[in-house]
This record gives sequence, structure tokens and C-alpha cells, in this order.
Amino acid sequence: MFKNYFKTAWRNLFRNKGFSITNILGLTTGIACTIFILLWVYDELTYDKFQKNYDNIYQVIANRDFNNQIFTDRSMAMPFASALQNSSPQIKDAVVTTYRQQNLLTYNNNKIKKDGYVVSDHFFNVFSWQFIKGNAATALKYPNSIVLTEDAAKAFFGNEDPINKVLTINNDKSVKVTAIVKHAPGNSTFQFDWITPFNYDDPGTKSAMNEWINSSWNVFLQTVPNADTALLNKTITKIKRSHGNDEISSYFVFPMSHWHLYSDFENGKNTGGMIEYVRLFSIIAIIILLIACINFMNLSTARSEKRAKEVGIRKTLGSNKNQLIAQFFCESFILTLIAFVLAIAVVALLLPSFNLMVDKQLSLSITQPLFWVMAVVIISFTAFVAGSYPALYLSSFNPVKVLKGTIIAGKKTVLPRHILVTAQFIISILLISATIIVYQQIKHVQDRDMGYNPNGLVMVPSTPDTDKSFAALKNELLASGIITDVTRTSSPITEVWWNTGAPDYDGKPANAQIIMGGLSVDVGFAKTMNVKMLQGHDFTGTPADSSSMLLNKAAVDAMKLKNPIGMQMRYGRTYTVIGVTDNVIMTSPFEPPYPMLMVYDGNNSYANNMRIKSGVPAQKAIAFLEKVFKKYNPSVPFEYKFVDQEFQKKFITEELISKLTNIFSALAIFICCLGLAGLASFTIEKRFREIGVRKVLGASVQQLLMLISKEFLKLVVIAFVIAVPLTYWLMNNWLENYNYRISISLWLFVIVGFAMFALTLAVVSLNTIKAATGNPVKSLRTE
Repeated sequence: MFKNYFKTAWRNLFRNKGFSITNILGLTTGIACTIFILLWVYDELTYDKFQKNYDNIYQVIANRDFNNQIFTDRSMAMPFASALQNSSPQIKDAVVTTYRQQNLLTYNNNKIKKDGYVVSDHFFNVFSWQFIKGNAATALKYPNSIVLTEDAAKAFFGNEDPINKVLTINNDKSVKVTAIVKHAPGNSTFQFDWITPFNYDDPGTKSAMNEWINSSWNVFLQTVPNADTALLNKTITKIKRSHGNDEISSYFVFPMSHWHLYSDFENGKNTGGMIEYVRLFSIIAIIILLIACINFMNLSTARSEKRAKEVGIRKTLGSNKNQLIAQFFCESFILTLIAFVLAIAVVALLLPSFNLMVDKQLSLSITQPLFWVMAVVIISFTAFVAGSYPALYLSSFNPVKVLKGTIIAGKKTVLPRHILVTAQFIISILLISATIIVYQQIKHVQDRDMGYNPNGLVMVPSTPDTDKSFAALKNELLASGIITDVTRTSSPITEVWWNTGAPDYDGKPANAQIIMGGLSVDVGFAKTMNVKMLQGHDFTGTPADSSSMLLNKAAVDAMKLKNPIGMQMRYGRTYTVIGVTDNVIMTSPFEPPYPMLMVYDGNNSYANNMRIKSGVPAQKAIAFLEKVFKKYNPSVPFEYKFVDQEFQKKFITEELISKLTNIFSALAIFICCLGLAGLASFTIEKRFREIGVRKVLGASVQQLLMLISKEFLKLVVIAFVIAVPLTYWLMNNWLENYNYRISISLWLFVIVGFAMFALTLAVVSLNTIKAATGNPVKSLRTE
């Protein structure tokens, strides 16, 4: 029986090649899109799950009161981890780490900049990586230890045994390789080339271990299984408050399972994060697959007239309804199976390009059981959904009416088919509108006034040699006529690395807990960055600068200062406010400006910042900078970054989501057009004689085009009326996630509506024009 089903189904597919090709193309596109999305979604959902202690690892986070709003901060004081270590029976271990940093590693003449972390010596007790050489117990036992990834070790030592080899960090610290680990997976929070422990004998580290105000480190905990997090939060908050005046901030543990997918906070409450995009693309995957299935349903029911006699004869010869349903499901299954195989081929071919776009290492692991589970689910779901309605409808024909010729095949399918086509139009209008709104929002933020001019601004990392010779280096740069301004900062202008409480000052409200960013700067900061001075003046290089402070407008507003110039700020020692700058967007461009304080410190620098003279070609300027920096800094490879390019990296996630939305929306619309073209073709085929009669009676080509098109254009109008309020509601909710946002214009929907109207007219017309311009004699003659 089943052999007969497959044989008959196979013959029908070959007999109706146009129908089969249209459906296979639509299903292949839909399934391929679904596989791409599922691979991306799976990678996002399995972030950090390779960690053995995944369910018991937490990060300590603070909710701090800032200007009557709650600011969620991951930066902690360095001694916090050691204070938590034995504070509760629920805590098994506590570690502190720096943020990821880039250092110059040297072995013989091989100098390479690599990213890594400085961590507590029991870091590997909490976090697990696969050790190739060495082990977790001894890897960070000594302060001069360093753990390298397999790739980093190969870059320095080739095929030599790296264990006990000595590297130099930043030309001033020697470290010995104690272990080699596998490179971190792409879906790991920690991405590094090296790990090295804190040296607690270092004067800077000793000082930081006694500092409970400044916060520049991350603190992580490993708890016992099923820890009481509410009780743990109270314990952590109590310990922190016992080490300083911090009565307003509250501290809590944030589980590893939420680090990547639920990273966003607003006013102290978790508001989601990447999980929103995971849900969005999961929905898009289902929608695209459903669109392909709808095409199958529509085309199958549209050609029901051709299958009616077949069904009538089969029923007359004894076939029952269940057998016919099985026959039609068999056809659906064969089509889906062919489409799935083709889709796998398409995915395998395009996966490298897709990985490049999404910056991941996704793979089709066909040897894994999960792949085959996914394959069975996709094939079964698609075959069942696509074949369900045609199978039930076609198998319900009355054989007597069919064989007498009294049944009007397809009449009962008009309303369901119109509903399905309208649904496709609704989805298309929604996707097109959403794609445009996402693009407009990103463009709106990119065009935002950042408070400084990033164009022509170059950053070159500072080193002890450049700091020692800074005056001479600066003079040579300025004398060239290529560089107009030079200054130094303790962090990139695009980042805030130093979080701190607001200074004390006369009139400061009791228990005021204002969190600010800190920045050490050099002479000419405002001029080099093109930051507007609202009050007072910039640092000028006089001895008084060492006891002076700049505030930005957001800090003045947060501290409620009316006349800040000349005020005394007690921050370790007393500073005098000499100027107020305009706000500079250093953190997220989607958020309000960060309150900032700036102090003069020529010895605490991360970046040399230089502005290229307008009109000077970038290549010429970089070549000149390389020559000068090699002169004063010969032991370190020259490296530079354009500030505008670094700032654009803040849009990586949004631009990626926009690209993915564009691609998958375009493919969804392509599938819709494919189905629309097939449906129009069958409609014309059924009305071929009618078109001939109308032409004989004098109908023009334009009239015939409109005759066929108006049925579909009516559906576009209905879809537009439904899609516009739905899209407005969905996208307005999405925009509420941003403080700096656009307003949705109703003209957008008008333009999208006309575009959909024109697209439908074009697709239908391309299929209609052959019949409308053909010789009516051919359509009217009787064979």
C-alpha cells in the first residue's frame, strides 16, 4: 500500500513539473531560512553551558541610586571577593577579575598584542576550560604565571613545548607559561588569549585591595547547589555596606544563565536583552516556514479541478477517504523531503558567509542526534501543515458529482485561500515596515550628537616609553602640520573604565549615592576632542591643574549644582572645579549621557589622542604617526584606532539584527511572491477561455490585467488595514526599550502600502500579460 502511495505521488510530481518546482523552491527557501535561524538561536541559547558549574555561577551586581533612578552596575571594588569568600555557607568560592584587556606579549623577537584577564588565583576552581597541558590546581599558583590558549601558544612557540617558557608582558613583567587550554568557544562570555593572576605584592594591587570606593573589577561567585539567592543578596549587601557609606545601593547575584540573554536592566529591573531577538527570530523562522506551507496549500487547492476526476475515480474503485488523505500527505512528505535535502545543501554552501556575517562559528553537525531530531521535527511539521488542508479538502469530493461534471471544483476553497493570501500580505507589510523602522532607529542614534567630533580623531595606546617622552613626541606631532591637537586619557573616549561615587562637597544631600564615571586627562582635552566648554576652562598645564577638576553637564545636574565653578570637591583630596563640559556619549549611544568627572593626571594614561588636520589624507597621517611613534617607542608594534570606527562598534548587535531582519524579511517576501505568481498562473489557466472571449469582444490588455489583478489587490487593501495598527503597536513597544528613539511616521505605512500594492500588481501582471496579449483564437478553438 505504502509503496503504491509513493509511486503515485512521485508520478504526480513529475506530471505537474511547474507545480512541483514552485513548491520545492518555496519550501527549500523556507526550510533553509529556518535552519539558519535555528542554528543561530541554538548558539545563543547555549551560551556558557559548557561550564561545569553553569547552574551555580553568579556575578555580583549592584543597583545604585542615581538622581532618583536606579543604575545597574557590574563594576565592583577589588576587595569585595575576598570579603565574600568565607562570609556564607552558601558561597563555595569567590573570584575577582579585571575587564578584558589587551597587552603586548613578547617572546624573543615575536611581539603580539593579545587579549586576556588578570584574575584571582583560584579562577579555574570556578570556571572550567579544557586543559591541554598543565592543570587547574597549579596553573595560577604563582604571581608570575600565565595560561595561554592553544592558538596563542602556537603563535609564540610554534610546535615547541610552551610549558615553562618565559614571556614578557608590556616589556616590563616576565611571566612563565604554566598551562595551555583550548580556545574559548564562540558562545562563551569569557573570550581570551591569556590568563594571569593578580600579584598581591604589587604596590598598585595592594592599594586597590584596600580601596572600597572605586569600582573597576568584576566579582563572581560559585554557590552550593540550590542556593537561597534572596538570603545571599542580603548577605552581600550587608557586607558591602559594612565597608563604607553605601546605604542606598543594593547588591544581588546574577546567574550565569542570564548573563548573555538577559543582560539589560532599566531602573534596577531586568528588562531582557538578546532573549528578545532570540524570540523574534524564532517567530520569524516559524512565519517563514508557514508562508512556504501556505503556498503549498494555496497551489494545491487552486489546482483541485485537475485532481477532482482522479479522486472521483479512486473513490468509485473503492478507495476510502483515509486512503486518499494518506496519498495526499505522501505527496506533501516527498516534496518536503526533497526540499529539506536541497535546503541542507544550500545551508552547507552558504554557512561560511553566514558565519562571517553573524561573527560565529556555527556548524551543521549531521553526526549529532540533535541534528536528526531537528530534521524529523522540521520535515514532519512542514509536511503535515502544508499537506493537511489540501489532503482533507481533495479527499472530500463527492465522486458522483465529480464524474457527472456538476461539481464546481475550487469554489469552497476561495474564502480559505483568500484568508491565507491575506495573511501572507499582512506578514509582508509587517516585515517591510519593521525592517524600515529598525533601520531608522539605528540611523537616528548614529546621527546623534555625541558631544565631541570623532572624525579625524586617532587613538594610539600609551606605553611607559611614550609617557616618558610625551612632551617631545607631542611637540614633533604638532610641528608637522599634519596633527593639530594632542592629549592623553586614561581610557578610550568611547568607554568608561572608572566608576566611582560622587565627590563630597558642601551641601551634598545626606546618603546621596551618585555613581559617576571618572577620567584622567591631560592638557588640551576639550580642544582635542572638540568638546564644548559650557562654563570655565580646560586644563592649561599650570601647577594648579593637579588640584583641579572638570565636570560634565550630566554630573552637574545629578549633583544639583547651581554654580559649580570654584566649588571644592573632596575626592581623596580637595579639588577645585574649573570647568563644565558638554555631555560626551562614552557608553551606550542608546542611553542618556553618563555623569563624568575629569581630573588632570599625565602619568595615568591609556591612549594618546590626536586630531588629524582637516584635508590631510588618512593614509598619509597614519604613515607619519607610525614613523614618530616608532622613534619614541621602538619596542612596541605601532597600533592605532580611529575613534569613529570604534564608536560604530557599539552598534554591532543592532546592525547585525537589522541585517538578519533584512535578509529573512526579503526571503519571506520572495516566498510570498513565488506563491502569488503560482496562484496567479493557475487563476489565469482557469480563466483562459474567458480572457479569449473578452478580447474578441474588445477588451484591452490593460482591462484584462486589471480584471485578474483586482482580486489580489483587494486582498492587499484588507491586509494593509489589519497590518498597520498591528505593526504600529508591536514596533512602538520595541522602541520603548530606547531612551533616545524615533517616532513612527504614518507616512511610512502609506509608502509600504503602495510598495506592496505595486509589487502585487507587478507579480500578477507578469503572469497575466502572456494570456492577455495572446491570440484569442487559440484559447477559443475546440480540440
